[in-house]
Amino acid sequence: MPTLERHSVGGVTLLGDLEPPCGVTFAFTERTGGVSAGEYASLNLGSRCGDDPTCVAENRRRVLSALGAEGCADRLVSPRQVHGDHVVVVREAGGKGLAAARAEAEAGADAVCCTAVDVPVLLCFADCVPVVLVAPGGFVVAHSGWRGTLARISAKATLVLCRECGCGPEDVRAYVGPHIGGADYEVSGELLARFEAEFGSRARFSERHLDLGACVREALEDVGVPAGSIVDAGVSTASATERFFSHRAEGGHTGRHAAVAVMHGRLYEE
Repeated sequence: MPTLERHSVGGVTLLGDLEPPCGVTFAFTERTGGVSAGEYASLNLGSRCGDDPTCVAENRRRVLSALGAEGCADRLVSPRQVHGDHVVVVREAGGKGLAAARAEAEAGADAVCCTAVDVPVLLCFADCVPVVLVAPGGFVVAHSGWRGTLARISAKATLVLCRECGCGPEDVRAYVGPHIGGADYEVSGELLARFEAEFGSRARFSERHLDLGACVREALEDVGVPAGSIVDAGVSTASATERFFSHRAEGGHTGRHAAVAVMHGRLYEE
């Protein structure tokens, strides 16, 4: 059964499985342990929110180092997130294959499926739902905001991962990272009704509050991932701004924490 434990590596606080599944090391980062200042303090990993690029680069280096992946930082895949449901597949650790996948990710994507070793993948968050999926031979990192959740990006990414790894959904472990919790996520009645039509009563936390995490778990279960293979961090970013960035709680001006994963193996050689 998957688990999430809070731990610190080199001053960087992470949430992850201390027994890396299927050779995949991953983590959901917290906001401390970096070099950014002001509203981005301190471990901001987002390169598109206005922070000093040199600070972001150092913060990313620290996180990759904590995951034992600093040596393959030049192969990092970090897509331009567009709140859609496109899944980029990375099958090669170098050459034209990796270059093409990185270009596709930069054009806009909200999930990356990777079956190549020593290719780190990083996506950024500040309330949306981070999802890491792991199977024998590969992993996915996905960004599930309300649009992506409604489009069932986690389910779509699961099917892509199974296709690429030649396994079934029953072989997938799913980790749902810190995100805005139902008690903190008030939405319009119209939006809540759309989610109830798609996911049933599980979507409604209260009269005007939406439970995105419950919808993500529902989507994963609907596609065949066993409920016992899904673990949720159970932390609301909007109620824990000392640990995580929150777009809603911090007025829209803030940094980004991340979900990061890498499947370790022999370093790619040109």
